Amino acid sequence: MILTVTMNPSIDMAYALDHLKIDDVNRVSDVRKTAGGKGLNVTRVIHLMSQPVKATGVLGGNFGKFIEDQLDNDSIQHSFTHINQETRNSIAILHDGGKQTELLEAGPTLSGADAQAFQDHFDALLDETNLVTMSGSLPGGLAPSFYSELVAHAAQKGIKVLLDTSGASLAAAVKSEHKPFLIKPNDEELGNLLGEKVDRTDLPKLQQQLQDPRFDGIDWVVVSLGSKGAFAKHGNKFYQAAIPKINAVNPVGSGDSTIAGLAMALAQDKDDGTVLKTAMTCGLLNTLEATTGFVNPDHFDEYFNQVTVTEK
Repeated sequence: MILTVTMNPSIDMAYALDHLKIDDVNRVSDVRKTAGGKGLNVTRVIHLMSQPVKATGVLGGNFGKFIEDQLDNDSIQHSFTHINQETRNSIAILHDGGKQTELLEAGPTLSGADAQAFQDHFDALLDETNLVTMSGSLPGGLAPSFYSELVAHAAQKGIKVLLDTSGASLAAAVKSEHKPFLIKPNDEELGNLLGEKVDRTDLPKLQQQLQDPRFDGIDWVVVSLGSKGAFAKHGNKFYQAAIPKINAVNPVGSGDSTIAGLAMALAQDKDDGTVLKTAMTCGLLNTLEATTGFVNPDHFDEYFNQVTVTEK
């Protein structure tokens, strides 16, 4: 069982407009509402690929109930702790020929008791888990080290953690005694972590940057390169993963779909090339769908065979 952690879930609302009119009324006829937050996108993709998965995190209020109802409707296993606050909304406006404008609520503020309740719940869920993904921002009230604490708890039971976060949470995890098994920064997030510019077109320099001692103890570092695929470090090996050109419909959730692919392949102990090809294929399939965090498994083999992985 893969366990996905979403500490700051949301109802993801996508509004499609031909043109976004600023300081004016925009009437929307095409609206999609999904159980969202990065970790729930990961969950949905793993479920669609017919792999065992369970979602956990923190939910509250009517919006939290909506999310649980949506997961039930999709027959997705879940086990959340609950708070006396409302789960947040996130709005993505898709407009003007491929542009995307996002409005993201900060979400609730958790108490110390809320944090401890989730940590205890997480510990219990680890007994039925062989790999964990942790995705997205932390809600208010939690220290940047919260993910690192969860990683340490998983490490005590020999369970690998794939961490997809940024900012202070990512920095704390990299500095922690118990490292995540994998991190997946994009070039901007990696640059912020290193305190220097990362140029996705300069792969020799990127390879050098990934040898920074701060990454010692992290088995996998996978750097997202957008339409160029990804550049990855696994142990002492480096790989470039390239994807075919496609006509993207909706790129929102592609990074989460990539994490889903990584999790599935790593949970099955696949070789490095298969791990990266599975990840790239899932991310690519998401861009072909209008719904965020959604893939059509019928197209998996077709695009998997078009992804190339080259050792550098």
